[in-house]
Amino acid sequence: RRQRQMCIRDRYDPLFDISNKTVIVTGASSGLGVTFAKFLAERGANVAITARRVEKLNDLNQELIENGFSSIPVQCDVTQSSQVKELFDKTEKKFGRVDILVNNAGQIAEAGAVPEKITDDMFEQTVKVNLMGLWFCCREAGQRMLSDGLGGSIINLSSVAGLNGMRGMPAAYQATKGAVTNLTKSLAASWADRGVRVNAIAPGWFPSEMTGAWVRNSAFRKHISANSPMGRIGKPEELNGTLLLLASQASSFINGEIISVDGGVNASTGLPFFNEEMFKYMEKAVPGDLAKRIRPEKNS
Repeated sequence: RRQRQMCIRDRYDPLFDISNKTVIVTGASSGLGVTFAKFLAERGANVAITARRVEKLNDLNQELIENGFSSIPVQCDVTQSSQVKELFDKTEKKFGRVDILVNNAGQIAEAGAVPEKITDDMFEQTVKVNLMGLWFCCREAGQRMLSDGLGGSIINLSSVAGLNGMRGMPAAYQATKGAVTNLTKSLAASWADRGVRVNAIAPGWFPSEMTGAWVRNSAFRKHISANSPMGRIGKPEELNGTLLLLASQASSFINGEIISVDGGVNASTGLPFFNEEMFKYMEKAVPGDLAKRIRPEKNS
């Protein structure tokens, strides 16, 4: 382990060194969480991976261990504050204090539904995971990082959809990601004087478990790519640079920032996202009539 860490320090710019740092990555059973966990482990961090699906966590943990990395799987439902506390307790017992938190867990319970068709349960489930779960993790990390005086970095996952209103995008998801944006700024302003920095990454469209069914559809992918100045969706590894920046001392004076990694989508806000063709596609793709917009009845 020590020899591997020395090799990592010799190989990478010390300004971006996170070797021996302890990181918690939530939502690490699939998608971007897996990408983040692997990248941070490769950079020499001790990584606690957490999600609800323990089988997938164990598979990822086994892969990391077999590659000589330092990892621990901890099953946790972030919507339960007691489980979040246990997550931090188990991580500290294994690796010592937590230096970095990556708040990646997310959900789009109302995926595909137009706002007027979103049910109570859909909206509540999205809020529970994307906002309440993220808050529980921020609070737990903040309390511990502030108490020992050693500071730390909290990295929240917002979204380009949380920076502005977007036609055709899930309303509860947008609302929660907008809340994450402002919560990030609030905590950054409150905790910076005691060494805890809080920032957020706002991804655009990336392939993941949540978006996979949509971006695999050629018509949908063509449409969202056409709405990006770079003409394509992102690759998961293209988030790693921003993640490392915020996790390391390279961002020691960056606090309360929401960094868009979206190919320029946020820079061109105002372009229509969904047109009539896309709404018709969504009506066919989404079960039931959740994606069918309510229109005024025509006069007879």
